[in-house]
Amino acid sequence: MQLTKAEEQIMQILWTMEEGTVQDILKKFDENKPARTTIATILSILENKNFVEHRSEGRSNIYKAIVTKDDYSKKQLFGFVKNYFNGSFSSMVSFFAKETNLSIEEMDKLLKETRETLEEKDTNPE
Repeated sequence: MQLTKAEEQIMQILWTMEEGTVQDILKKFDENKPARTTIATILSILENKNFVEHRSEGRSNIYKAIVTKDDYSKKQLFGFVKNYFNGSFSSMVSFFAKETNLSIEEMDKLLKETRETLEEKDTNPE
């Protein structure tokens, strides 16, 4: 499930904080602070989408992300590759290599790092 920009902004804050109240989240905004009620509404939506849960302490609700940033990122990336590159990671890498003018050295480094990661995963399966 994809999050709206506002929902993702709240999730980014929760992933950093691990947990917090509406007031704690509000403090993390530098400028253009949303209304307290807006944050509370977005948190309620995120709870309905099963991204967030809360517990009550006194008169405050403490919110916590129940979907990890890694899990959400993976789903978004796989969806992106599927929708824009017909499910082909090599097409995506080729596209970004062309668009960002990666040098041969940079491509070699990327391949080397990928090989090392895959080899490490093969020797240490979860």
